[in-house]
Amino acid sequence: MKLLNHTTKYLSLLLLPLITLWAIAFYYAMLDEIYDSLDDGLENQKILLQRRISHSPSIINNTDFNGHAYTFRPISKSVFENFKESYRDTLMYMYNEDDYEPVRIFESTLKHEQNFYKLKIITSMVEEDDLISDMVKYLIILYVLLVISILILNNILLKKIWKPFYYSIAQLKNFKIEKENKIKTKPSSIDEFILLNKTITKLIKKSSDSYTEQKHFIENASHELQTPLAISINKLELFIENNSLNEDQIKALASVLDNLNRLTRLNRSLLLLSKIENKQFLAEEVVHFSQLTSQILEDFEDLITHKSISVNFDTSSDLEITMNKDLAIVLLTNFIKNAIVHGNSHSVIHIQTKSKLWSITNIGQPNALDQTEIFARFKKVGSNKKSTGLGLAINKAIATKYNLELTYSYNDAHILSIHFP
Repeated sequence: MKLLNHTTKYLSLLLLPLITLWAIAFYYAMLDEIYDSLDDGLENQKILLQRRISHSPSIINNTDFNGHAYTFRPISKSVFENFKESYRDTLMYMYNEDDYEPVRIFESTLKHEQNFYKLKIITSMVEEDDLISDMVKYLIILYVLLVISILILNNILLKKIWKPFYYSIAQLKNFKIEKENKIKTKPSSIDEFILLNKTITKLIKKSSDSYTEQKHFIENASHELQTPLAISINKLELFIENNSLNEDQIKALASVLDNLNRLTRLNRSLLLLSKIENKQFLAEEVVHFSQLTSQILEDFEDLITHKSISVNFDTSSDLEITMNKDLAIVLLTNFIKNAIVHGNSHSVIHIQTKSKLWSITNIGQPNALDQTEIFARFKKVGSNKKSTGLGLAINKAIATKYNLELTYSYNDAHILSIHFP
């Protein structure tokens, strides 16, 4: 869930109890105001009736509410002196509604020509059930409008405010340290976004510097190791040839030579990785993958025969891509060699080329490999001590350079594929 929608969800949940509490408070405040207005009106009618009596004394004879909204009833002087004005609510039959409706009654007294009277005045009042029903309806409409307004606000105003944040996130999403692309942050006047941009820039610079130093270290170390390794191997080989050694000594020196040769292969692979990442393979040409695959299979013919492996090569569709041919050879060689070395004896290797796809399938260990680590550096498959664990990592670096996608899957056999753009 996006941050804006997450905020909207909590605002919507918060608005519901707030509007409910506000509605209850508003309802009682409105009722109080209605009662005050009705009571003021009733008192005003009493004053008007007192003035009217002097001109029309006959109104005192009105003793029921059939013809008027007021009644007079004679009372004694003592009742008059001790009477307290009051307001109360009751029900009265309304002809227009054909039902009993709530009314407010004002009870008071007045004096006319030494006579005392009890006065009752009625007025219609609001129906509370209708008032509550209408208020609930309008509050629901208000709530919906508020939520819609918040959504519109989030998607127009707040989205604009958060634009620097989303811009930085998009930059980080597409950032790849090996491509050495730089992060561009969008200027903002908001302190938090300014801090975020500064932190991102600082971290990216630190990571890029560390990565560059690491690449230079590997490249320099590989260059420096080449000569002493070659000298050491040559001197050991000459020593073995020129001296009479017993079997144990020969085995010990052979083990040393084997480790030095492995170190040489590792050094050569690291140097190749460094050259690929430093973009030192600039020469490019159109490479035909079907033709190149056939050539590499011929180079591995002895190893294929030794392991009694059959190769089924489907060349129904040729693949062409403009890239460095040496890197294309390395790419296919690593895949084919990997399939032969880790494939079972007397098994079949399937190589297929389709439109935008090159794949190789071999039968090896009877379980799937870890897809997240198969193209990582120094991850070995099987127990081959001569393997450097860098072959597929080199392939990944080549694929990244030319926007190719490498995938691995397992379906009773191991399938490695190259997807072309």
